Amino acid sequence: MVKAAVDDQLSRTFAALADPTRRAILARLAQGSATVGDLAAPFEMSFAAVSKHLRVLEGAGLVARGREAQYRPAMLDARPLVAASAWIQDYHRFWEAGFDALDDLLATTDTTERKDDE
Repeated sequence: MVKAAVDDQLSRTFAALADPTRRAILARLAQGSATVGDLAAPFEMSFAAVSKHLRVLEGAGLVARGREAQYRPAMLDARPLVAASAWIQDYHRFWEAGFDALDDLLATTDTTERKDDE
């Protein structure tokens, strides 16, 4: 399998969000900072596996790590999600325009059918 280079921020963000475990980790971090142990608790995986997910999220700029004594709590950094949301919003407008045109067509068709029934 060929692995595509992920070199721009938007690609790194979407690549990180592609995994359901990473999305669940982000959802947990939206509630506040957490240690690897805290994040691993709801999953049947090792701390090392959770740490790998955190490294991907850090690489995408979605997670920052702090330092509290011997702990390195992870914190959500949602700034990269702004660009991802804006990109998705452009397509939302595209789909809305298509649905509006379909509504207009259906309204016209419905009116034409009523006239034919009379």
